[in-house]
Amino acid sequence: MKPFYITTPIYYVNDRPHIGHSYTTISADLLARYHRLNGRDAFFLTGTDEHGNKIAEAAAAAGIEPQKFCDEVVNHFKNAWNKLDIEYDDFIRTTEERHENAVKQLLTVLHGATTDDGEAVIYTGTYEGMYCTGCEKFLTEKDLVDGICPDHKTTPQLLEEKNYFFRLSGYLDKIKELIESNELVILPDERRREVLGLLNQELFDFSLSREKVKWGIPLPFDPSQVVYVWVEALSNYITAIGYGRDEELLKKWWYEAETVHLMAKDILKFHCIFWPAMLLAANLPLPKTIFLHGFFTVDGEKMSKTLGNQIDPVELVDQFGADATRYLLLTQYPFGADGDIKRHRFVTKYNSDLANDLGNLVSRVVKMIEANFDGKLPEPTDGATGVQELISEAEDLPEKVENHINNFRIGSVIDETMNLVRSTNRFFDNNAPWKMIKEGEKEKAGGVLYACAEVIRIIAIMLNPTMPTKTMEIFSVLGLTQKDMNNLDARTFYILTPGSKIKITKSIFPRIDEKKAETKGQQEEKSKKKKDGVEGLIDIKEFGKVKMVVAEILEAEKVEEAEKLLKIQIEIGSEKRQIVAGIAKHYAPEDLVGKKIIVVKNLKPAIIMGIESNGMLLAASKGKKLTLVTLENDLPSGATIG
Repeated sequence: MKPFYITTPIYYVNDRPHIGHSYTTISADLLARYHRLNGRDAFFLTGTDEHGNKIAEAAAAAGIEPQKFCDEVVNHFKNAWNKLDIEYDDFIRTTEERHENAVKQLLTVLHGATTDDGEAVIYTGTYEGMYCTGCEKFLTEKDLVDGICPDHKTTPQLLEEKNYFFRLSGYLDKIKELIESNELVILPDERRREVLGLLNQELFDFSLSREKVKWGIPLPFDPSQVVYVWVEALSNYITAIGYGRDEELLKKWWYEAETVHLMAKDILKFHCIFWPAMLLAANLPLPKTIFLHGFFTVDGEKMSKTLGNQIDPVELVDQFGADATRYLLLTQYPFGADGDIKRHRFVTKYNSDLANDLGNLVSRVVKMIEANFDGKLPEPTDGATGVQELISEAEDLPEKVENHINNFRIGSVIDETMNLVRSTNRFFDNNAPWKMIKEGEKEKAGGVLYACAEVIRIIAIMLNPTMPTKTMEIFSVLGLTQKDMNNLDARTFYILTPGSKIKITKSIFPRIDEKKAETKGQQEEKSKKKKDGVEGLIDIKEFGKVKMVVAEILEAEKVEEAEKLLKIQIEIGSEKRQIVAGIAKHYAPEDLVGKKIIVVKNLKPAIIMGIESNGMLLAASKGKKLTLVTLENDLPSGATIG
């Protein structure tokens, strides 16, 4: 059996993890855990993408060095994955020395490579066009919607800089051939068709370096430039498993393993076209499968900071526990498709599926054994109504689950297993073992309970990759241990030993009171609204702390390597100050000189892109428009507002 190597994308550290990151990572964790249960050697890689101008700007705005900024955000990711019981084998960071060294080696190989036509894979040129710092990618007119980036709702920056280019054109025909022959499998089929559609359009060679970005890995053959963030980010899939330093490790996990890249569909072009081209140029094998799942909305709205509907996975764990959170996120809609997460339904689904169906099944069966069989598993019998049908359904489940896993139907894995849970509940109710005991048919009742216990054992194994902790709790109730948790035993009925001790001390999934079910964040928000009457109200004393004055702009200039920022010299009465403001996309520096504006005078100084900013100007915005707050009548600089 080939080893199994699965990866998530490495997540950009411009923000804390949300349920979008969690959805992909839990899915990859489930797949890795399943293959391990099947006796297969598996390796699960995740990590963080930590270079690029966007990170440098965010760090500067926070007044700290980029590395420290990255370290702090990475801790949030690691904490979230720990809370969610994510069992990764390696966590790669692009600021690590092992990654940087391997990237330099890969770029050196590409620099010396040629296409089949004998042309250099890497060549110099000048890039003139648009760049979105939010995406950290170059854009063309057809990528835009009404002239703006559809993801970040901003106008791309116009760039002209010397770059090194990768000759993508030399590999497009080969990539198309590999996809059409399914040597490179792209799933779901909708994404495969999308990639083939892109390959039928005109695609240009891409830049693999940046001249004006400093926070990145220097090119080994030209240290004046850094590796384009996407090029070095894609390389993580091989830098983490030994490229450039451990040939045996790389051989096992890249050359000999079944390799699967799992991600959301927004990074399709980079993974399905650019990455295969880089691997072909470096004479390296391609991944076996690239699976691109869909997007989801939250309560019908696109997830965004502005709407405040980004769900913190740690909050969900605090409310439901790690296993239930994993279950709830993976059962909202079919895996791979676009869907909508209804947050208000989480408690209902938890109570229905986990507390009522699964938890109650375990509790009812075990408590009857404790009460009527001295806590010892009774002997099996074959006289119960529907027992053979139940056994057949249970024995068929592992093969069905394996088929779903092999086809990345994660939701179907859970659905099939929960169908068996419901069948077992019906079997229990239809046979009514409590009545059998009252009527003196204790042996027959014992057979019903044994069958139920055996099915619960199989269910626990099938749900273990989804809910690793709770299914081990169920195993403990049945007197089983980790060594019993394997797919081989799930394919066999009558594994449990009659007479073995069965005991339950607490509910596996306690019911949640829907009226009291609120996360910490929801409680804080409600408390704030109740306290203020209207969200965000402050009293006159708080407002009085803000000192606003009239200031005159003396000079203004753009901040190098920051498309949004201007450095502005202002005069407040006889005092001169410097502020940094994010208005460069709306005002040319020369148009600002002489304007009188309103500034907050008593704001603590901040370091932005290495420049001290002493104050904050006031501006109004709506949509893409931004306007400075100015005066109706002329007042001298230093005049007090309010």
